[in-house]
Amino acid sequence: MNTVSLSKFSKLTPRKLLGWSILLLGAGYGIQQLVVLMEQQEHVRFAFYAGMVAAVATAAGAVPALFSRKLSARLHAAMLGFGGGVMLAASIFSLIVPALDLFEGSALSSWQGPTQVATAILLGALLMLALERSVPHEHFIKGTEGHQALALKRSWLFVIAIILHNIPEGLAIGVAYASGDAVGASALATGISLQNVPEGFVVAMALLAVGYSRLLALSVGMLSGLVEPVMAVIGAILMTNPMLLPWGLAMAAGAMLFVISHEMIPESHRQGHEMAATNGLMLGFVLMLVLDTAL
Repeated sequence: MNTVSLSKFSKLTPRKLLGWSILLLGAGYGIQQLVVLMEQQEHVRFAFYAGMVAAVATAAGAVPALFSRKLSARLHAAMLGFGGGVMLAASIFSLIVPALDLFEGSALSSWQGPTQVATAILLGALLMLALERSVPHEHFIKGTEGHQALALKRSWLFVIAIILHNIPEGLAIGVAYASGDAVGASALATGISLQNVPEGFVVAMALLAVGYSRLLALSVGMLSGLVEPVMAVIGAILMTNPMLLPWGLAMAAGAMLFVISHEMIPESHRQGHEMAATNGLMLGFVLMLVLDTAL
């Protein structure tokens, strides 16, 4: 057994070593450029910090899974509904309304601004639809989706589903900070961080429920939020151009609306606890409304 393992390792060493060296050098250069960019552009720095707070909130939410045995279906539905309510309010008040204001400021007619916002929302939703159809992943209740989903291990399908879910949240944070409204962007980031706490718990408990070890479930739950600071930085960088900003705001809203309708609401209603899910959605919506307007 040891001889076979050593022979396999020796066969992989030269090419693998070169590949890992290039990957590490590229990652190091990318991090160095990110640090320089964050020093030069304040909104990128704030977007990264806010994305990290959202990631930490996800990790904090996953920790109680260490001590929990089972997540009731009713509580699961309520948590998903709460997250959907926060995202719904955030997409409206923190993304669509500012996009409308920016578009209408340069519109030549009363129809032009709303039409542009509607177009951008649909583009954002179409982008998420394309990712849903092409990227293999698996929902906790609905099952597998995407191209050749059955060719991957279930654990990776769950991880990819979580990443897809977090992409629009991270982009929304980055685009919001690129708008220059630091207060509104902070309100959006706070709302997303709040809904990430139960989301991290739900992810970890759902992985436990389908048979994964407590360590793996906790690790995936804690690490699932790391895509948000990455996407927040990307969103902040891409939306530096004032002409692109309202499009980015509305497209991020469209992507979030797609996730809410396609994943969060159906998943929360799938086990027959519609009332708990609805109550959670209403609570999340009004909490985000208060945060956005009060701040």
